Amino acid sequence: MEQIILNALEDGVKALDFMKQKSSLQFIRQTAQAIAQCFRQGGKLLVAGNGGSLCDAMHFAEELTGQFRKFRSALPAIALSDPGHLTCAANDFGYEGVFTRAIEALGRKGDVFVALTTSGNSPNLVQAVPKAKELGLTTVSFLGKTGGKLKGQSDLEWIVDGFVYSDRVQEAHMMAIHIIIELIEKELFDVL
Repeated sequence: MEQIILNALEDGVKALDFMKQKSSLQFIRQTAQAIAQCFRQGGKLLVAGNGGSLCDAMHFAEELTGQFRKFRSALPAIALSDPGHLTCAANDFGYEGVFTRAIEALGRKGDVFVALTTSGNSPNLVQAVPKAKELGLTTVSFLGKTGGKLKGQSDLEWIVDGFVYSDRVQEAHMMAIHIIIELIEKELFDVL
């Protein structure tokens, strides 16, 4: 048991080391700047994912609509997670179309769309990114492993590679999300 714990912690350290790479730091900075600029111009953030990544999308949105570390004005962020929409769109268009329909309904030019996927191969996100771009949204993909089909498709992308399982990728994604929120709050509200 102890070795399992130590191995998991060692993988966690590797994920932290990955986040210190120049490309990771650049992605985090550019993503925070893009979202802050979107908010300055009256736009909103749309975030989507499947399974655990959908939970991360909801967490991302609620930290912005609620608050992160200190009180400040609410920021417009929506996780594409409404069960009524998801089941209606899946029934009518197939599960591949659930996020595309939500982007069509809610997305406007100047908004930001964030796709969270550890594989980069989720069909509903593979379809959502080009739809968001077509409608004039800035697209950001948090990816894992090889980047999958979404590699090279978004305006900004980050591939957390070198991990066999999705859990370490998701942990790196969530740490980056928290740092992005911290940077957004600093930029917009000078909150530390």
